[in-house]
Amino acid sequence: MEILDLLEIVDVSRRFDAFLALDRVSLQIEAGEFFTLLGPSGCGKTTLLRLIAGFDQADGGDILLDGKSIIATPPEYRPLHTIFQNYALFPHMTVAENIAFPLRMAGCAKKEIQSRVGEALENVRLPDKAGKYPDSLSGGQKQRIAIARALVNRPRLLLLDEPLSALDAKLSEQMQLELINLQKDIGITFIYVTHDQSEALALSHRIAVMDHGRIAQVDAPSRLYGYPNSRFVADFIGKCNVLAGHVREQQGDCVTVELDGLGPVHVCRSETNFGVGSRCALTLRPEKIRIGRFSSIPGASDTMTSMSVADTVSPLGDESHFTGYVHDLLYLGDVTVYNVTLSNGILLETLLANSASGRTNFFEVGDRVEVAWSCDAGHLVLD
Repeated sequence: MEILDLLEIVDVSRRFDAFLALDRVSLQIEAGEFFTLLGPSGCGKTTLLRLIAGFDQADGGDILLDGKSIIATPPEYRPLHTIFQNYALFPHMTVAENIAFPLRMAGCAKKEIQSRVGEALENVRLPDKAGKYPDSLSGGQKQRIAIARALVNRPRLLLLDEPLSALDAKLSEQMQLELINLQKDIGITFIYVTHDQSEALALSHRIAVMDHGRIAQVDAPSRLYGYPNSRFVADFIGKCNVLAGHVREQQGDCVTVELDGLGPVHVCRSETNFGVGSRCALTLRPEKIRIGRFSSIPGASDTMTSMSVADTVSPLGDESHFTGYVHDLLYLGDVTVYNVTLSNGILLETLLANSASGRTNFFEVGDRVEVAWSCDAGHLVLD
């Protein structure tokens, strides 16, 4: 069965005086999708959301809903609703009155309003809050009421502009699960704006990473994380070591890369053809790097000792090994992050899971260590 695009953005541009906020942006968003616009401040994601909502006008391009242009349609006539960061609930109205407000403005009959308000409250699992006022609700409950009000007039699209940014970390995590389940239950398309990479990875079916008014990459979260298409995407999505170099040889999907100051390494899983001599960068996630204590025992130099988690991993026969020392470390509870300075001065971030009881302490600052990764641990991008 063919999946149809619900929303299509075609070569949309927006300029504010000399500042180009959006530069010929094109996107296709499918019906029923949880789609996220992700990027740093000033990248154009909120501007694009405002254009979709109709709160601002593009300088060029078109926006199509179900194949029909809505670029000239006023915001009040577009079949979508926007939820802002502060939820914009009316403090003098009860929860039921807040949810009923858009239906009253549309002139719906009283009986229909009561029925649809009740249905909306059931959808967000707050049927007992109808008579409460917003100031008596928790942050998470306020968000659900804002969503109920947005859904009561049955829009085709729900636009969410950083709705979790004002919540503390624990509540934000709870609300991420709420949003995932709610979107799945209701089945309408969510277009979500955030600068938080972990939030985007957890929530989305697909993510558009934006940079300086352009789309850097659109992909599923796992693809963005594992196969970034540029140094910017690799560095912006999660933690990543980016090591520059040039291609010495390419055979099939395996590439030999001469890393600047480190020497040759083998890289598999390359999805781009790199010419010999071309500049590139190896993107390497910290969790893909193994770290072990460097042994100075005669006859056993340059080996990873029993202190290393490498003993539990089957060797692939084509690994890269480098020595260095622990520059600093950061204990995060579930893992400890180690910054290792290699012989050429490059700082490499790796981590170990703290699976033992109590405070796990494998290494200290100044310890000499060895780091290693398999040939399929990294991913090459153009530099």
